[in-house]
Amino acid sequence: MKKTLFGILLLIIDGAAMFLFKRFPSFFFPSYRNFSKGWIAFLSSFSKGLPFAFWDIAMVIAIISLVITFVISIRKHFILKWLTTVFLIASVLVTIVICGWMLNHYAPELSEELDLEVKQYSVDELYESCEHYLLKAAEYSSLIERDDEGHAIAGDFYQIAKIAGSSYEKLSDTYPVFKGSNVRVKRLTVVGEYLMYNGIVGIFMPISGEAGVPYSVPTVPLPFTMAHEAGHRLGLAGEEEANFAAFLACICNDDIRFIYSGYYNAFSYTFSSLYKIDQEKALELYHKYDEDINVTLVKLDRQDTSNVYKKYESPLKEVSDQINDTYLKTFDEKEGIQSYGMVSDYLIAWYLSGR
Repeated sequence: MKKTLFGILLLIIDGAAMFLFKRFPSFFFPSYRNFSKGWIAFLSSFSKGLPFAFWDIAMVIAIISLVITFVISIRKHFILKWLTTVFLIASVLVTIVICGWMLNHYAPELSEELDLEVKQYSVDELYESCEHYLLKAAEYSSLIERDDEGHAIAGDFYQIAKIAGSSYEKLSDTYPVFKGSNVRVKRLTVVGEYLMYNGIVGIFMPISGEAGVPYSVPTVPLPFTMAHEAGHRLGLAGEEEANFAAFLACICNDDIRFIYSGYYNAFSYTFSSLYKIDQEKALELYHKYDEDINVTLVKLDRQDTSNVYKKYESPLKEVSDQINDTYLKTFDEKEGIQSYGMVSDYLIAWYLSGR
């Protein structure tokens, strides 16, 4: 009974914290974000030497343990005790996740931290920004390693993961909001392929403080994707903010693969936004530089990336999208999974600011 009451108390505390943080964000920030970054850095330090995500393996062990102890509890007739223990453990883990990191969803906009004015933009401004990012991507497209047919050659996953882990160090000198853990990004060994079939290319786990991505993420978006998950580790809970942070971390990097990945993804996001609003203008831009060999390489990378993701198309993605959408909306991300694409507003603002 005591276990059940304590578990319920923890869940009440979680709910109260969510209510208060949503209602009075200015009272809790930036203090909470600083606490959260310190807490996550502490958790991630326990497994920093591992190239793979610890939680990935631990989750499988936990599931097996649950099944075994459940069977034993039935045979030994202490199922109620088993249920209360599992409930208590689950309540503790939920509290660690919510109070240790998820309340960052209620933080002020990243744009405020960067002194960047983000608003709604015209189609022409979107077009101009998209063109800019296409040409910037093209500028670096021929500098990465490619085969004889022009396809990007995959680099060492673990080397890229190490660079991604510390990709915010340089940026944090200018913007303190990016200070935090620089532990490497981890490989998702067990659940990686499963996540790909769910349309998930990376995940940050607040329980262990680990940012991880599957091994199968396509070559060109990989550095950006890793930087995105590392951005979550810094308390940037919003998807559009983590995307924009990844863009900044990539273009400020010394590694060409990261710079190209940043501009490549910036073009991809702004182009998708432009295509949704005005297909004619989007196609006009897409074919405007058909004679430019470097632009052709960008298009080839888009095709190669698309071909990889097509291999993982499955009905699971619909279910996963619904779960992710519900989660984001629960934590005040009103646009749900659409918030991933809202980075376009940040990218336009950055371009127009001339930085």
